[in-house]
Amino acid sequence: MKIVDSMFCYQCEQTIGGKGCTKTGNCGKNAEVSALQDLLIYELKGIGYYGHQLIQKGVDIDDETDKFMMDASFSTLTNVNFDPERFVEYLRSAEQIKQTLKSKLGEIKGSIPAEALYKLPGTKEEMLRDSEKAGIMYDQALNEDIRSLREMLIYGMKGMGAYCHHAHVLGYHDETVENFFYKGFAATIDKSLTVEDLYNLTMEFGQVNLKCMELLDKANTGSYGQPEPTEVLITKKKGPFIVVSGHDLKDLEEVLQQTEGKGVNIYTHGEMLPAHSYPKLKKFKHLAGNFGGAWQDQQKEFDKLPGCILMTTNCLQKP
Repeated sequence: MKIVDSMFCYQCEQTIGGKGCTKTGNCGKNAEVSALQDLLIYELKGIGYYGHQLIQKGVDIDDETDKFMMDASFSTLTNVNFDPERFVEYLRSAEQIKQTLKSKLGEIKGSIPAEALYKLPGTKEEMLRDSEKAGIMYDQALNEDIRSLREMLIYGMKGMGAYCHHAHVLGYHDETVENFFYKGFAATIDKSLTVEDLYNLTMEFGQVNLKCMELLDKANTGSYGQPEPTEVLITKKKGPFIVVSGHDLKDLEEVLQQTEGKGVNIYTHGEMLPAHSYPKLKKFKHLAGNFGGAWQDQQKEFDKLPGCILMTTNCLQKP
């Protein structure tokens, strides 16, 4: 069995010493999870290569593939998923999607990037072995400005994957936003692109990401009303309770619906705090208040909490 004991990740502001996490992530992910995430990004680059060409030919990508691109990108963001087996599932789905898009595209002229030609092995141990060629610093000869611009684009798409996911859950889509995942990942393996090309593409991504944030705002306000200033209780009420953390307003809504009239108080935590400002959520009288501080305090705050906790999407820590 292959044991992974080193990593390199510098995708967030929490990196150790501001230079990169090399043994374990400050976020809590271990080297094995980091390796599988690197390989998943490698697969997304291959999917992007085929998908972008299909889009340029006027072929629509199906909704399930679009959803996979946003969710898989989102899954590798800091503080979202720490489960190696989940990433094995993502990798197997990615390989299947890549081969499907490749078959739709048909014959390709010219050289094909290694990421597009890559074939995923069957076992997690073999995937971990292959992950060595998928890491950020694998190509030591790569121009550092090119590397930085590629990584900036990738990290941007990871964040946009989160916005897209939350909008998609509420039934909101945007073709321009969804298509950029293919274009962006394809660009990160296009050796013909210069620093100027990648800089301009990053600026283009900024506009697409703004469009995505507008989409999410529309999804949230269209589903729950315009947010308004709201007083929020930060002390406790007597009785059984559930604490809901993360970002997913849909999950919170469903918990509120299922517990209404049951004598159970619901508290938000961390980034779920703004939920109290949405009219259609705060109409639930048992949305009692907010518990605790920021997401990074959740381990010590939840450790001896005598109640239920629902973790949704991102800003999670391992229990």
